[in-house]
Amino acid sequence: MERNHILKDRAVLRFLNGKILKGYLKDFSPDLTEISFEDVESGETVMVNPVEVKAIFFVRSFDGDRELKEKKSYGIRKPAGKKVFIKFKDNESLVGFLEGEIPWEKGFFLSKQDKNKKGFFLVPADMNSNNIKIYIVVSSVMDVTVVP
Repeated sequence: MERNHILKDRAVLRFLNGKILKGYLKDFSPDLTEISFEDVESGETVMVNPVEVKAIFFVRSFDGDRELKEKKSYGIRKPAGKKVFIKFKDNESLVGFLEGEIPWEKGFFLSKQDKNKKGFFLVPADMNSNNIKIYIVVSSVMDVTVVP
């Protein structure tokens, strides 16, 4: 089954309502108004509205490593951008490196979201994480802190 997905990204979609879908994205872009997603369990392709999504986790495998305790420290890998702490509206938090520009006005605490930015990419601080990178939908974020 993996052979049919060479040009697609293996991903886990986490929704604002807590729902989780595992499957494949093809030609993902932050600017899309719909995300084409092939559910790995059913094999069906569904169209997903990005405003319903909390984050898209681009993963190495769907199973991950349940034994791995992901490290939440910045000294583990070579810096890959600005160090940030993300807190979601559901109180989950992530640490990592921001890929690209900050979608808020700059400062130690970020505010006044750039209305043109729908999301941003985060590279996990732990290079052994099952997550390669994470696309975070801006509307799901409660707070972002740039770590000096």
